[in-house]
Amino acid sequence: MSAIHITKENFQELVVNAEKKVLVDFWAPWCGPCRMVLPVVEEIAEEREDIVVGKVNVDEQPELANQFGVMTIPTLIVFENGQEAVRSVGAKNKKAILSMID
Repeated sequence: MSAIHITKENFQELVVNAEKKVLVDFWAPWCGPCRMVLPVVEEIAEEREDIVVGKVNVDEQPELANQFGVMTIPTLIVFENGQEAVRSVGAKNKKAILSMID
């Protein structure tokens, strides 16, 4: 499954109420490091059925970015039981992203 588009309207349902861990990529289309991370995030979404992978475009969803204090992108946050469990700021390789989840 590819990464899902997360908005303030579906955040509660897809992240807070999720029964699995959720990896959320806060990104923007104009951000070079975000474009480097995006294919890795999509690859993880395709490979890992045990987690949910989502993307939040900070330009379209500034309320969510503000809610989680996202000041720099890309920011990757892993949510577990609806709560933030792990956060990473900046471009990361696949191994580093997977280590956040496992």
